[in-house]
Amino acid sequence: QVQLVESGGGLVQPGGSLRLSCAASGVIFSINKMGWYRQAPGKERELVADIDSGGTSNLADSVKGRFAISRDNAKRMVYLQMNSLKPEDTAVYYCNADVRRHSLISGLINYWGQGTQVTVSS
Repeated sequence: QVQLVESGGGLVQPGGSLRLSCAASGVIFSINKMGWYRQAPGKERELVADIDSGGTSNLADSVKGRFAISRDNAKRMVYLQMNSLKPEDTAVYYCNADVRRHSLISGLINYWGQGTQVTVSS
């Protein structure tokens, strides 16, 4: 099995910063795209940022200039640096990854972490 475990969430004041981390473990041959999604109460889950194995990233317009995504392929980790946080960034943040489990010809399987709460409030 493959597990994605997030950490780094919490309560922060508006304008503050947080860094989320996600570690992938289990039977993994390679990881293609990794990303972060978020879901606020009463809203649909939305993409925040993703990054491919070569380091090319994509960020939602709402977080451009404030958030940055990075990954460490050797450690199988992905990070989300969140700066200038706003109350509207409050949500559960989920890690996501497309994994090949056994070889290059293995199909890609999509996995989700259990989520970490980020609350931006004074």
